[in-house]
Amino acid sequence: MQEIKSQNPQPIEVRSEAPVYEAQGKHLLLTLSGCASKLLDSEQYLRGVARNAAIAAGATVLQVFSHKFSPQGITVLVVLAESHASLHTYPESGVVFWDCFTCGHTCKPDRSAQVLIDTLIPTHIDKQIILRSG
Repeated sequence: MQEIKSQNPQPIEVRSEAPVYEAQGKHLLLTLSGCASKLLDSEQYLRGVARNAAIAAGATVLQVFSHKFSPQGITVLVVLAESHASLHTYPESGVVFWDCFTCGHTCKPDRSAQVLIDTLIPTHIDKQIILRSG
């Protein structure tokens, strides 16, 4: 509950039903190499993959944005209630970078990795989890 002062001499009580997230969380950094270049240049496909990966982490997807580069490559940003995730593809190299940061203890960003691995079928995987706090 937060008190807001206004011109009215009576304080206004504000109640929020939204969860409060702590200034801490986990940040997954995933690099997938040896992926099929055709998969890495399909914007609609990658939007779905990124969305599904964020959901697998237990996150609440608010919005998905994407951009297709010329001549190739895609960036997908997933805005989460718990923070954000991003996917960057390099079809010419068969490489994908996935970052997934979630605040609090509810989400498990490392669970998003399996969705990406199963759908993009890399030959090499590099995965790091960074614990972050304020």
